[in-house]
Amino acid sequence: MDMELRHLRTIRAIADAGSLTRASAVLGLAQPALSTQLKRIEKALGGALFERGREGVTLTPLGELVLDRARMLLPAARELQEEAVRFANRVGVTPRFRLGGTHGPLFGGLVDRLAEEHRADTVTTHMSWSNRELTAMVATGRLDYVLLGACGESRPAYGGGLAWREVGTDPVFLMLAHDHRLAGEREVDLAAFADDSWAAVPGEGCFEDCFFTACARAGFTPRAVYETDVAACVYLSQVGRAVGLCRATMPPMPGIARVALAGTPLSWRHLIGWHPHAPAARTASLVTEQARAAHAAAVREAPDYADWLADHEGYGTAN
Repeated sequence: MDMELRHLRTIRAIADAGSLTRASAVLGLAQPALSTQLKRIEKALGGALFERGREGVTLTPLGELVLDRARMLLPAARELQEEAVRFANRVGVTPRFRLGGTHGPLFGGLVDRLAEEHRADTVTTHMSWSNRELTAMVATGRLDYVLLGACGESRPAYGGGLAWREVGTDPVFLMLAHDHRLAGEREVDLAAFADDSWAAVPGEGCFEDCFFTACARAGFTPRAVYETDVAACVYLSQVGRAVGLCRATMPPMPGIARVALAGTPLSWRHLIGWHPHAPAARTASLVTEQARAAHAAAVREAPDYADWLADHEGYGTAN
């Protein structure tokens, strides 16, 4: 039997799991099938890789040698594959803009500006809730750029290896029904909503933790938090079922009053990312400029946010 990368992954999985039972669950194999495969691998390598015991398996000296090599070879093989995909996706003179993003009006604004300035058929999009999926697609050359957000000063989740530029930083506003007791206020302490339920759009990163931390500092624990899409979040706010969390660049909605939080306990940074060694790096400055222009336009279309910015430095479109 010739050794393959999948065999090295099997050895690594067994070593990491510490037992064939746990490794079979990780690999998605029946334990008898995994045991048979391990025996074939050990036969090909000339000796036992693991010693079996009541508590699981431990590496033999031969197993340690093989595992050390596997931990070097597997990342190298993955990097080779990613580099090959990026190379295969290189383009000629005509720029290509394959954009990935999460929800929000800023993404649509960027697509519109790029399609206006370049041929519309050079702009394609991929939407996802998952930052992990989007950044992986950029890293492997299946997307050129990703537009996503990060809470406060945190780095993008799963964003290692990409180059990042800030597009803008917004406070998190609240969406209230027009007849909510605080709908007429311009800025309200978070503690004033201790008895309300909440609605928010889900996502990866630390925003949920930051929200619960801000509530704890305000002296309460949220009574209920509904994770929904944007449309449902707006609806729950309109009917008074919940207080909605939204970015300040979200355009005004009928039946909704938006209120800023005193002290700005929650904020959201918009970021554009690309692989520094991919062809996209050549047009990264142009895409960043257009993303910032789209953000500035979104600010202008939200008058309450534009007014808020006049009294708060450090927010708005990045320079």
